[in-house]
Amino acid sequence: VPHWLVVLKSSLLQRFNQPEMAAALKRTIETLMEKGAVVRNLENLGERSLPYKIYKHNQDHRKGGYFLVDFDGPPTIISTMMEYLGRDVDVIRPTFLKHPVSKTEECNGIIPINYEDKLYTKKK
Repeated sequence: VPHWLVVLKSSLLQRFNQPEMAAALKRTIETLMEKGAVVRNLENLGERSLPYKIYKHNQDHRKGGYFLVDFDGPPTIISTMMEYLGRDVDVIRPTFLKHPVSKTEECNGIIPINYEDKLYTKKK
């Protein structure tokens, strides 16, 4: 199952409505889970100026809240989620990124040093 990141640019931080922001994030997470995704993490990246003015849902947006959703899910849900988030009036622009899972190497432990060999070898 591929590992994905969703970057959501939301218009809710402009209006400082915490309950509406929480409801919009909850809607998005629940929809992801209904489609078969396993949500690993949700991170608030804060309010930032958008790189350019975005006209969406009959409004001009210059600032927005950035949220990062980390999840595992099949690639088939991306198109349906893009369609769903495109209709959500609280989301300015969703971005889905395929994120490779980093494999951790197992530690072999400390390799013992043979001090006797070092003691008896001659320097050249």
